[in-house]
Amino acid sequence: MKKNHLLFVVFFFSLAMSAQSSKSFLLNLYGGYTFSDRVDFDNAHASVEDGFEYGAGLEYFFMENSSIELKYNRLDTKMPFYGPTGIQLNAGDDKGAINYVLLDYTYYFGSSTQKLQPFLGAGAGIAILETPQSGSGTYFAWEIKGGVKIKTNSPLSINLHAYLQSMSAAIGTDYYWSNYWGVVGFTDYASTYQFGLGASLSYDFSK
Repeated sequence: MKKNHLLFVVFFFSLAMSAQSSKSFLLNLYGGYTFSDRVDFDNAHASVEDGFEYGAGLEYFFMENSSIELKYNRLDTKMPFYGPTGIQLNAGDDKGAINYVLLDYTYYFGSSTQKLQPFLGAGAGIAILETPQSGSGTYFAWEIKGGVKIKTNSPLSINLHAYLQSMSAAIGTDYYWSNYWGVVGFTDYASTYQFGLGASLSYDFSK
């Protein structure tokens, strides 16, 4: 029994040392093109138009193939709002921005010594929406992503990736009649779903 305990301790000590040796911090600088999306309301609709998205993040590898990253990205765009008749109600005053603050988890496939490493990731956080007419608001946001990391012999590497970002906001209450409960109110949500293609330049401080 003591021998089994000793082997158990040695195994986890080796695993911990392996994880410790693979820890590293990376600074990521982001740039990408985010495509437009239409958001439907009860009697109106709006668009978040396409634009250039940029930002930065700090990525921490807690294991050889797994990392967490805190990042900030900003999309400067136009957000035209259309009434029931299809006429734009905010013409000339539709510029805005979406600021994403996200905590991502990313898994890299293959050995860390490979020059090309495919990866998948997902994250959640907040989106700070800026509009000329209503000021700013903070909403729930998430993203999924996938791509490939291209390593060099220097501390620099390049990530090429595709991503899907979403922001959700409560926009009011819808009421329905129930034979059992009577009038029931449900919070109505509107969400954006924007696909994008981008790249990031990474600097590894551990090299």
